[in-house]
Amino acid sequence: MKTAEIAQRYLDYFEKNGHTIVPSASLVTDDPALLFTVAGMVPFIPYLSGDVPAPYARAADNQKCIRTNDIEEVGKTPRHGTFFQMLGNWSFGDYFKEGAIRYAWELLTSAEEDGGLGFDPKDLWVTVYEEDDEAHDLWLRLTDLPAERIQRLGKDTNYWSTGLPGPAGPCSEIFFDRGPAYGIDGGPATDDDRYVEIWNLVFMQYEITNVRSKYDFDIVGELPNKNIDTGMGLERIAFIKQGVDNMYETDQVRPVLDKAVELSGRTYGADHEDDVRFRVIADHVRSSLMLMSDGVTPSNDGRGYILRRLMRRAIRSMRLLGVDGPTFEVLFTASRDAMKSAYPVVETDWARISQYALAEEATFLRTLAAGESILEESLVETKSAGGTTIAGAEAFLLHDTYGFPIDLTLEIAEEAGLSVDRAAFDTLMQEQRARAKADARARKRQLADTSVYRDLRALGETGFTGYSDLETESRVLGILVDGVSVDRATTGQIAEVILAETALYAESGGQVADKGVIVGPGYELEVLDVQKPVPGLISHTVEVSSGEVGVGQPATSVVDAANRRAARQAHSATHLVHAALRDTLGKTATQAGSLNRAGYMRFDFSWGQALSDDTKSEIEEIANNAVRDNLEVTTRVLPLDEARSLGAMALFGEKYGDTVRMVDIGGPWSRELCAGTHVSTSAEIGLISLVGESSVGASNRRVEALVGLDAFRSLAAERALVSQLTSSLKAPREQLPARIAELQANLKTAEKKIAAFESKALGDRLPALADAATRVGDTLVVAESLGTAASADDVRSLALQVRERLGSEAAVVALGAVVSERPVVIVATNDAARAAGAKAGVLAKTAAGVLGGGGGGRDDVAQGGGADAAALPAALASVKDAVGA
Repeated sequence: MKTAEIAQRYLDYFEKNGHTIVPSASLVTDDPALLFTVAGMVPFIPYLSGDVPAPYARAADNQKCIRTNDIEEVGKTPRHGTFFQMLGNWSFGDYFKEGAIRYAWELLTSAEEDGGLGFDPKDLWVTVYEEDDEAHDLWLRLTDLPAERIQRLGKDTNYWSTGLPGPAGPCSEIFFDRGPAYGIDGGPATDDDRYVEIWNLVFMQYEITNVRSKYDFDIVGELPNKNIDTGMGLERIAFIKQGVDNMYETDQVRPVLDKAVELSGRTYGADHEDDVRFRVIADHVRSSLMLMSDGVTPSNDGRGYILRRLMRRAIRSMRLLGVDGPTFEVLFTASRDAMKSAYPVVETDWARISQYALAEEATFLRTLAAGESILEESLVETKSAGGTTIAGAEAFLLHDTYGFPIDLTLEIAEEAGLSVDRAAFDTLMQEQRARAKADARARKRQLADTSVYRDLRALGETGFTGYSDLETESRVLGILVDGVSVDRATTGQIAEVILAETALYAESGGQVADKGVIVGPGYELEVLDVQKPVPGLISHTVEVSSGEVGVGQPATSVVDAANRRAARQAHSATHLVHAALRDTLGKTATQAGSLNRAGYMRFDFSWGQALSDDTKSEIEEIANNAVRDNLEVTTRVLPLDEARSLGAMALFGEKYGDTVRMVDIGGPWSRELCAGTHVSTSAEIGLISLVGESSVGASNRRVEALVGLDAFRSLAAERALVSQLTSSLKAPREQLPARIAELQANLKTAEKKIAAFESKALGDRLPALADAATRVGDTLVVAESLGTAASADDVRSLALQVRERLGSEAAVVALGAVVSERPVVIVATNDAARAAGAKAGVLAKTAAGVLGGGGGGRDDVAQGGGADAAALPAALASVKDAVGA
């Protein structure tokens, strides 16, 4: 049974049983505490917590998920995958334990010809929470499971909570027995891989508080509306139904594994380590494909870092299988073909996805080449010093700064007959992880407890009137101070104010929040920010300028009209620039993020190289031609599928409901899904002036522009600057580039002449410097300051000449100079001095320490520097002292 067929049978069964079928949410969640949708319940959290009323009493879905907390287990067990699909059925105050158990058992054990999954009841085991007699008795009554195959387990496995105050409850898990060939007898309680958990039924029935740990808390009482949250692992069901040993061999994953086998020339099933690598490749390539299909791009932080890590682990695994060259074109194509029937987006967006994948692979292959070069230097230095171990700090630097995997460092070091101080490396890694966890905990503590908005959201959605009105009369529904609900706020306090309706735009879709005020009888509030803390609820962060505001009072939201006008101009300009980019670069130049505020727009898009000046001018001209043509701007609210069929562009990773707002500028020329505020006609934008273009990642570029009056002011300032230059340089505007180039050439010529003169002047000092040598023990030492020098190379050259002039007797030369206002010390030693123990690298570090900087180099010649030029005499004296020590 194919994976897609299993999913469809599941959805068909629950639709037949009165469930609303909900499409999968994006892998990118808007929950600030999460990077990704890590479980099937994530999109339903507002409904399960009661923060937002559920739009249906019962639902079912197949949710895409990404989870990387146990990434090291991928490939080693039959069930661990970073990307997985979670089938779920949900009840929001409707059916409870009996319904959930009956539905699960019927679907699992019904014959395939009747639409079921055809499991033999004798292969199934069940666990329940040890104190949940109700669930235990229901399993006995509703199924033909014998009592010995219903096991009671503790809170650590069979009790669900978020680890925070709120809903919680016992759960019941269903396991498939793979048979004695896979492990010991005894049921799920043995915690053996023989028993595969395939379905978890969570019974949310309690409210908990005083949470001391995930399994230590106080139960306040039963929830007024009990919920059902279930999750059945699609990949786990698939590998069982397809008769294979693990999820990596199922129909949606195995094609990538087979291509990796083909590319490497090795055999799957012949070697355990190779098998793990094949499975890692298959999992990580599919996971990367699905992440990119939801708009994630490789980067060095957040979601992009996780994607980059997955892709680089796949590249590393191919390398460990003996493949050094690029493989992603073959591997990602295989994954696309395996997934496109279930997720057509991987084919429709293939140009964009493959562009990112191939660029990331090329970048990392270059990183590996650079890392190997750095590692090779470290190997040589370690061997020449008589060492046998690469320092853990060096291995960590390669890993952390250059992205060079520790496994490759270990492998290359071993080939060279050396080891790596793995203990020191692991300590540094643990310290880094501890810092990351501390940062994550700090972020989590900063998040507001959204339960505080639950009662307010239950009153209904906040009405937004700002598309048509800049002023709206309403009333105060709630006030929060420091996250706590209060009756009123007084002068000077910062508070959150919730209104029934508002004209003020909440930050979203790249557009920043409106500025404005909220006024009412006897009070005025300055609006500092406007946000949507939970879906459907708009919260105004305000400072009470005067008076006292209370719950239930009348309130009028007033938008700063000038700021809104400029923000509308910037947002509409962003749409024009997007359309101009696609006209100029092609359809793969898709949006990867934006920011709009009054007078300014920033737009990120997928593209792998810098734009030429001609291309930037063309984009700017196309956008401004659209402004000149006074194109009509229209908005429509329509079903999402209809908008997409009309070609509306959507921002990848953005969540959209069943109905969306579509913004047209000039008809289909610019057609995007957008909830932002816009001008009525393009001429209202006034002017778009591109002021910047830069890289924001291996495959992303960013353009920045000023809009409207801000663009005019910027151009006026440039005009004034040009006027000043024409006057100063006595050249007409069109000749300015040539005149400036001529001045630059003259300056370079003069600088070369000065450098040559200074170099000759230094060279003339050679005899005097050699004559200044003093004896320290058995070594001749020259430690002199040259004053200023054009470059460190000149100082180095002179130091080597002085060393040669001193002959074969042990000699150390230390010359200091100020180069570009910073002190530099060059130390050179001859063979006899080095034989006596004087090493230039050590002496340069000594001098650099006095200068407040760093230094080092080879034993024969080295350089040190710092920030304190006044300490140069003391630094040179320290070299002399070190020679005599």
